[in-house]
Amino acid sequence: MSTIEPPFRWRSIALPALLPTLLFSIGEGAIIPIIPIAANNLGATLAIAGLVAGILTIGELFGNIPSGWLIARVGERPAMIGASVLSVIGLVICVIAPNPVALGFGVLLVGVATAVFALARHAFMTSFVPIAYRARALATLGGTFRLGYFIGPFLSAIIIHLTGTASSAFWIHLFFCVATAVILITLPDPTATFGAVRTVRLAGRNMREGEALVELESAGLFQTIYRKRAVLTRLGVGAALIGALRASRQVVLPLWAVSIGISEPNTAVIIGIAGAVDFALFYASGQIMDRFGRLWSALPSMIGLGLGHLALAFTHDLSSNVSWFIGVAMFLSLANGIGSGILMTLGADLADKDNPAPFLGAWRFTGNLGGAAAPLIVAGITAVASLSFAAATLGVLGLLGAGVIARYLPRFSPHAGRGAAGPKA
Repeated sequence: MSTIEPPFRWRSIALPALLPTLLFSIGEGAIIPIIPIAANNLGATLAIAGLVAGILTIGELFGNIPSGWLIARVGERPAMIGASVLSVIGLVICVIAPNPVALGFGVLLVGVATAVFALARHAFMTSFVPIAYRARALATLGGTFRLGYFIGPFLSAIIIHLTGTASSAFWIHLFFCVATAVILITLPDPTATFGAVRTVRLAGRNMREGEALVELESAGLFQTIYRKRAVLTRLGVGAALIGALRASRQVVLPLWAVSIGISEPNTAVIIGIAGAVDFALFYASGQIMDRFGRLWSALPSMIGLGLGHLALAFTHDLSSNVSWFIGVAMFLSLANGIGSGILMTLGADLADKDNPAPFLGAWRFTGNLGGAAAPLIVAGITAVASLSFAAATLGVLGLLGAGVIARYLPRFSPHAGRGAAGPKA
């Protein structure tokens, strides 16, 4: 492996990594609260609308499996361009969809593309950012992603107000995907821009470090899950429940707004303001984890997500249900923001130091599996009972997840009760 570290300037990653990430995430943030509304407008019941919204996370789960193999062979930037093109195809289908089934297929393609784009941008940062700056660069990347989720819903509110149709929000993501692809295509080759980069030899091929990382994360995924079953069937259950509560929040809130009669633009505005709360706390979460330990971020986050879902469940038929909805949406974002980065941080804590990639792939898959299961749970329970009962069920799962984390995080993580820098002074 080459050990030459290129001189690094923060502005050098702005155009090739941060700007495309911001544009792509603005588009995705614009459609997430609108997908169940669009499905409902096409005649779907609340349960089916929840299922269609959940297909996005299911697509991300399945897209994660081949993404590492693909990126290792075509490179980070071509993979991001291809993901943007695939998203455009999916979004065109969403725009012209005559029924919820067609809409769901378009959403599935967008989910797969999102997984490829997310892993490719992570690989890009690993390849081109020197190790000394990498943690800060990845944190900045995560903050950029959350900023897009904050901006996107406000754009949806404006477009829906002007056009009068929820499906017009899909054009926002389509526009930003095209803009992302154009920026990536017109940029010079990053290898020429960044100069020397770290390379490794894997499977008889020379690869940039990020390409090798995602290849190792994807290769032998299920064998790694079996080998690491001791931690994945214990603390990994907590990770899956974190993923589930985060994903359910993105499905339950738009469905709730439909159910209690909030207008489409107002729904987007409320969820956008909630996104601002989430975005504002991503740095504070890292400070909490480093100074006080991982438990002080993960446990309050899960308790808050569980209590927020439970509070929502008992407010549907109140005369003040809109006020409750707004308050709970903000509370859920507060709880989620306090836990920003916890899954990535725990994965880094638990992974083998000499060869972390296989475990990181299995750990990420575990969290994504919970995220994909949650919308299915919401849809199924809503179909046989009610949306309120579905929210209550997720609330109980959140509190159970908090118990799992409290039990197993101190057992498996060396930094459960204190930060990486040592105990609090």
